[in-house]
Amino acid sequence: MEFYLNALGSVLSVAPLLAMVGATLLGVFIGALPGLNPVMAIALLLPLTYSMDPLVALGMVAGIYNGSMYGGAIPAILLRIPGTPASIATTFDGFPMADKGEAAKALKIACWSSAVGGIASALALMTIGPLLARVTLFFGPAEYFWIAIFGMASVGVMVGSDPVKGVMAAVLGLLIGTIGIDNLSGQARFTFDQTWLLGGLDLIVVLVGLYALPPVLQLAEKCDLKGLSADQLKLTNVPFAPGEKRGLIPTWLRSSGIGVGVGILPGAGGNIAAFLSYNAARNAADDPDSFGRGNPQGVAAAECGNNADNAASMIPALSLGIPGNVVAALVLSALTIHGLQPGPQLFHQNPVLVGGFMMEMLITSVLIFALGGALATRVFAQFQRLPGVLLVPSILILMCVGVYVINGRPVDLWVMLAAGIAGYFLEKVNVPLAPIILGMILGPMAEQSVRRALLISRGDATELLTRPISALLAVMTVLVIVWPMAKAMRRRKRQRQS
Repeated sequence: MEFYLNALGSVLSVAPLLAMVGATLLGVFIGALPGLNPVMAIALLLPLTYSMDPLVALGMVAGIYNGSMYGGAIPAILLRIPGTPASIATTFDGFPMADKGEAAKALKIACWSSAVGGIASALALMTIGPLLARVTLFFGPAEYFWIAIFGMASVGVMVGSDPVKGVMAAVLGLLIGTIGIDNLSGQARFTFDQTWLLGGLDLIVVLVGLYALPPVLQLAEKCDLKGLSADQLKLTNVPFAPGEKRGLIPTWLRSSGIGVGVGILPGAGGNIAAFLSYNAARNAADDPDSFGRGNPQGVAAAECGNNADNAASMIPALSLGIPGNVVAALVLSALTIHGLQPGPQLFHQNPVLVGGFMMEMLITSVLIFALGGALATRVFAQFQRLPGVLLVPSILILMCVGVYVINGRPVDLWVMLAAGIAGYFLEKVNVPLAPIILGMILGPMAEQSVRRALLISRGDATELLTRPISALLAVMTVLVIVWPMAKAMRRRKRQRQS
C-alpha cells in the first residue's frame, strides 16, 4: 500500500490529471476512426513526450490506450467495421443491435463493459506486478540474459501466423540493436564510417516508421473520398432497464478473468481475449443461438474481454521486461526514451514511476465511464463522416514533425521512411513487426547480461545453465521456440498428405 501512496500525490497533480483526461478523449477519437489504432497513436505520441515529465507521458499513453480500446467499438457497432483489431468480436452482436435500432444501447453496454474490464485489469496489474517483481530479487546476470532471450523468443513465436518469420523478425531487431559503439570495448559496429550511426539507430524513429507509416499507406490505398451521412449517425441516450446491469455482472466477471489471463501471456492480445470471452459467454448462455443476432451479452463479453487485456499485458512488461503485446512494447520504449531501463530493476529503482503508471491505468479506465458516455459517443461518432483521404496528409505531417524534433537531424526522416516502407512490405508477407522492436529493446540487455555473467564466471559458459532459475528459463525458452514450430511442421505434413 505504501508503494501506491507514495505515487498517489504525483499522479493526482494537475499535469498528469490533465494529460489523462485529454489523452482518454483523444484515444476514444482515434479508436472511433477506422484505419487508426492505439499502436499508431502511441507511436506518434512518443516523440512528443521527450521533454515531458515521465508520469505525464505515461499518463497520456494510458489514456490513449484505454480510450482507443473503447473507441474501437463505435465503428464496430455502427458500421460493422472494427476500429481496432480487438473490436472484431464486438461486430458480431453490436451491428445486429444497431440494425434493430438499438445502436445507442449497444454503445452504452460497450462503454460500461470497457470500463469494467479496464478497472479489473488495472487492479490485477497493481496486485500481481509487485509480487512478480519481488521474485526478480533472486535474479543475477544469467537470469536477466535468459529473461531477455525468453521475451524475444516468446513474442517472436506467438505473434503472427508463422513462428519462423517471428523468430527471424526478432533476430533482425537484435542485429539493428547492435549498430553503434560497443559499450564495453568502445569499438564501432556496423556504422560504415557514418558518424550519425555511432549512437545507433534511434529506437523511437524506427518505431514511428514501422508502426505509423504502414497504416497511413493502407488508408491511402482505400482512397475513401466520402464518409457517412448525418442521418446514419443519429443516436439517443437510452438508460439501462431495471435489472439489466445485474444480468451483465456474470459476463463481466468471466470476461475480466479471461482478459487478465490472456494479457499476462507474452504475444497474446486483446483480439484473442475478446474472442475467448465471446465464446465463453455464448457457451454459458441459456440461448446460445441468439448470439450473432444482437445479444447484448455478446457486446459486453467482447468489450470487457479486450479491455481486461490492457493493463494485464503490462504485468510481464514492467516486472520482467517482456511485453504482453505491442502496446506494452511501446510503453517499454517510452521508459527507455526517458532514461529508464525496462525490466526487473525498474520496481526497485523507480517505485514512484511504476506505481504511478499503474494508478494511471486504473484512473483512465474509470474515466471511460465519464468520458465515453452518450454525449461523447455521439460527438465522436460524427467523425465517421470524415473522408479517409483527409487523414493521410495530416498524419504524415505529424509523423515528420514528431521525428524531426527528437534529434533535429534530417537523416532521421529518411530512417523513418525506410523503416515505414520496410514495415509496409513486411506486413504484406505476414512478418510481425513487434519482435523487431522487442529485439532492439531487449538485445542490449541480453548482451550486457551475458557478458557480465561470463566476466563473473571467468569465461565459464556453464554459469548460464547451472543456476536453478536460469536453467528453468533456458528450458522454457527452448520449449517456447520448438513447440509451435513442431506443431506447424506436423500441420504442413498433414496438409501435404491430404
